[in-house]
Amino acid sequence: MSIVGQALTPTTYFSPADRDRLRRIFVAASGDDLETLYYSVAGYNLLDNGVADVAKTCERVKKNVKTDDVDSLFYAASVVGIIKSAKGACEVTLGNAESTLNAAIVEGASSRTLYRAVGGLSRLGFKVDSAKVLPLLDAALKADDTPSSHAFAFYAAALLSGDRKKIHDAIEDVIAQADEVDEKYLQFDSGLFTTALVIDSAYQLAVASMPTAPLPEDKLIKFTNYFLSRKHTQSLFDATALVMVISTLTSNKFHVPVAVTLASPVTVSAKTPNVQVRVSNLLGKSLGKLTVMAETARHLGDDAVVLSKKPFVVSAGDPSLFELDLMKVNPERGFYRIMVSVSSSQPSDVKLIGTTGAEVEVKVTIQVAVENVELSVIDKEQASVQKSLKLQIPNKVSLEADHHQRITTRFTLADVLTSKTITAHQTFVRLSNQKTKQEVIFVAEEDSAGAYRFDLDIGAKSKDFNSLSGKYTMELIVGDAVIENPITWTMADVQLTFADDAVAPSTEASDPFLYSKKPEIKHLFREPEKRPSAVVSNLFTVLVLLPILLLVILWAKTGANISNFSFSVSTVGFHLGLTAVFGLYFCYFLNLNMFTTLRYLGIIGIPTFLFGNKLLSSIAARRK
Repeated sequence: MSIVGQALTPTTYFSPADRDRLRRIFVAASGDDLETLYYSVAGYNLLDNGVADVAKTCERVKKNVKTDDVDSLFYAASVVGIIKSAKGACEVTLGNAESTLNAAIVEGASSRTLYRAVGGLSRLGFKVDSAKVLPLLDAALKADDTPSSHAFAFYAAALLSGDRKKIHDAIEDVIAQADEVDEKYLQFDSGLFTTALVIDSAYQLAVASMPTAPLPEDKLIKFTNYFLSRKHTQSLFDATALVMVISTLTSNKFHVPVAVTLASPVTVSAKTPNVQVRVSNLLGKSLGKLTVMAETARHLGDDAVVLSKKPFVVSAGDPSLFELDLMKVNPERGFYRIMVSVSSSQPSDVKLIGTTGAEVEVKVTIQVAVENVELSVIDKEQASVQKSLKLQIPNKVSLEADHHQRITTRFTLADVLTSKTITAHQTFVRLSNQKTKQEVIFVAEEDSAGAYRFDLDIGAKSKDFNSLSGKYTMELIVGDAVIENPITWTMADVQLTFADDAVAPSTEASDPFLYSKKPEIKHLFREPEKRPSAVVSNLFTVLVLLPILLLVILWAKTGANISNFSFSVSTVGFHLGLTAVFGLYFCYFLNLNMFTTLRYLGIIGIPTFLFGNKLLSSIAARRK
């Protein structure tokens, strides 16, 4: 159930950073074509309810509009309409726009052309003949049933009046063409732009003509998840289409997807006990007065439920933020998955969807202390303790040991808050040669009593140290994903003496070898095979030329007919090219390599092919 719940809940939204990035795309859009201008102005207006530069935008419309082109008129009318909706002024002369747009509404026109024509007429305030356009839209969908064709038909039908049920019924057909990915996303093969247009146009048509939502809730959530996964697009057209559909999904009269996201850091501890979630629409805006409930909080390690049916408290400064003190239930350290549900306490015609099954993951961390530390030097033969020390962080001691002895360490790890003994994923003892910086790392193993032990037999481990005697720094390293304060503690300086002392490598000599520029590696091709002897080559040449001699003898015996040979450009060019090709093969046999031969063959082959094609065409024509 948790997988399905996660699939049917938006897990992100358009944050202020996302909006700023998209705004920069819209402002940076350049070009003289009105289509680019329209998408940049429309996207910016949807984000900020305005136009970045009214005067410059209006001037670009006046300069680039083509009054005899349907698309140009549509984009010009749309941009001017956006400027006026933003309380700006822009007067553009569009010539005989009404007749030009009406002339495009003809039988055989695509749904895209019909939408441009209907949209242009509508935005310029001209009357649209809905009874004429609706049958043409139906015919256009029969001729082209792609998702993009449906999207333009839906947009056009949303601007018309009359019986649009037939067009509305096509929504179900086009949605059936969408592909499902990972049981979480729905999209069309043609990408983000088309997917966004289909969903946006379907809602525009439903708002204008139907009392019910155009999509089932589960499909809408999957489309929404796809849109949110593509919010980092850098394409102007995709970005505008994305903002269009997201704006529609946050303001339509049917249902609004709810985004539940983790707003606080993923780490929860005694210092920061609150889990904070944001419950908003897809643009990060508050959805009003809500009740947010933590249905369960489950430990991912042992699947234990530490709380259930605990309400979140709304934040005083932001009505879209809700908090829960997870540390009140004294959870064990580790990772937790909190299942969140949302319900609205205010009456509304708009239904919130994605209100159940939302999940956020947090980790409960602790501070760890190293306790009961004992460091001992033991004689191997007599099994007697030569020296034993008790340590506390951050103190450091000095020791000496040789190959007849062992160094042992014992310690425990405890939760600072509860003093309970705990374990960690990473517990190492590192010994570093203070002169050569050579490091040797050992794992401290946990015993049956819950304590950690490290036992170093110096004589048996001499190979690990290359038998290099000297002073070593001994460090304890403790780390874990749920430990707030990972530890690196220098416990001791240890003088180790091995039976067979090795000579310490010179650090001065090794540094240039390690860090200097390495010699360049040059690839060498394999040496070519030796040519055969002259006798073999000459014999092979004679055998190759024998068929030519045989051909000449047969021509002489049967009588060669060259009367049809015409000295035209194509005839001469083809034969010269063919001769050149054979000559190139001969040169390849003597001294050319394959790459050079192919390069020359490309140069010779193209005119030879063209001349040959012309020659064969002329022969065929003469035979007819």
